[in-house]
Amino acid sequence: MNRFDFSPYRRTMVGFDRLFDLLENQSRANSSENYPPFNIERSGEDAYRITLAVAGFKPADIEITAQQNLLVVQGRKGEETSSAQFLHVGIAQRGFERRFELADYVRVDAANLEDGLLTIDLVREVPEAMKPKKIAVGTQKTLSVVKDSDADSAAA
Repeated sequence: MNRFDFSPYRRTMVGFDRLFDLLENQSRANSSENYPPFNIERSGEDAYRITLAVAGFKPADIEITAQQNLLVVQGRKGEETSSAQFLHVGIAQRGFERRFELADYVRVDAANLEDGLLTIDLVREVPEAMKPKKIAVGTQKTLSVVKDSDADSAAA
């Protein structure tokens, strides 16, 4: 396993701790299971969609939790008693947990389960105060001497 040492960068770069933590956690997460498979697509300038293949799960079996900068999708199959005798079981019935790191100001807009695919729509909404603004550059008026009329009359 390749392990990167970010300590020299942590000493010299202020405010990037979260970025280095994400990189380190991602390398650990890649070594784990890849179930269920998923796609991430960009559906607009500030819109994204995560699609997970969750065949055999019902909406009641899936729990989606959105926290700040984290989306957790969990699937738990209930114990079903079936009198069927399976000769081969190829459809995974095990539970799962998928975690997705979200950027700032990204929120879940909708979630749907259809044809064995769970789609989660995400939207990035940057507050007006955080959006870049154009500042008009003006010229400063020339300074002029202001004469005090009371001081002029008192001096006379």
